[in-house]
Amino acid sequence: MSITIKAERRETAGKNACRRLRSAGRVPAVIYGGGGDSLPLAVDKKDVLAILKSESGENTLFKVGFDSELLDAMIKDLQTDPVSDELLHVDLIRISMDKVLRVSVPVLLRGEPVGVKAEGGFVDFITRQVEVECLPGDIPESLDLDISRLHLHQAAKAADLAPPAGVKILSDPGTVLVLVSLAKEEAVKKPEGEEAEAVEEKAEPEVIKKERAEKEEPEKPEKKKEKEKE
Repeated sequence: MSITIKAERRETAGKNACRRLRSAGRVPAVIYGGGGDSLPLAVDKKDVLAILKSESGENTLFKVGFDSELLDAMIKDLQTDPVSDELLHVDLIRISMDKVLRVSVPVLLRGEPVGVKAEGGFVDFITRQVEVECLPGDIPESLDLDISRLHLHQAAKAADLAPPAGVKILSDPGTVLVLVSLAKEEAVKKPEGEEAEAVEEKAEPEVIKKERAEKEEPEKPEKKKEKEKE
């Protein structure tokens, strides 16, 4: 489905002008790249949010219409307020449909590992996105990774991904995506019996040991005579 958002050229700049735009439900934006000039625009906030909430998110291809132009574009960057999370500014990039580009694509896990079902492990999802290169029209929404074959202490790496035709994975093939491992409390076992006593003895502070030794030491004869004289 093709998405088209309407935009307007921004004739005025500055903080006050941007505040007025935001109060009217619009967001200051800029479009650049693709061999063209950088142009300041204003777009509807709801249109940007709709794109971000779509299945392809920031990798969504859409058209930007302003004046008499209609450009293919993608979201390049976003600026949000760190406190309120309000959308403050949007960077758009012109897209040439016949030129490859680099984007990050999410990894989706499929199946339940043997190491979880039968060996008491859990899935540690380490790397959730990989970088790919392809034509704009070939950008996948996600890359599926079947992890059902993994046993305990086994990992799946970027090399295990099977991208669709026309998509090249740029991430290091050795990048670990998923690891099946034991829970931390199970991986570190507490010592039992004599080993536990030895650990406790070793961990006892020297000051306490010294005080205990002094209490248990028999009273010397000289000190006993002095007490009798008193």
